[in-house]
Amino acid sequence: MANRNGFLLLETMVGVAVFAIGVLALARCVQNCLDAEETRRLDELARTVLENRMAEVQAGAVLVEEQPVEEALAGRYSNITLKQWSLPVPLETEERVQMEGVEAVHLEATWPSPHGPQTKTLTFYALDAP
Repeated sequence: MANRNGFLLLETMVGVAVFAIGVLALARCVQNCLDAEETRRLDELARTVLENRMAEVQAGAVLVEEQPVEEALAGRYSNITLKQWSLPVPLETEERVQMEGVEAVHLEATWPSPHGPQTKTLTFYALDAP
């Protein structure tokens, strides 16, 4: 009878160990899901920042210089740093006439994430205001 009780104890300990390993694996899966959701949320915020700044530049509300300018954003976007700069684009018409005032505007949003710093960029063309 003593052997039977000892074997029952051993079976119980193995069962608890298997259950604990399962719970730890499940906890890791849940953590991965939470990290993925946080990464998605921050990526969406960065996309919104880039879209908003592009609209501001196109509307003429924000001037973008040739030298890169970094700006740490506040409020809802407090974890995001926005870097912006522009370069003149040498374009000419079909008649070989130089077009003036066209710039390639570069926007770069950088933010921390659980897996290291993330970056999203946006480049578009804009006309200088007359």
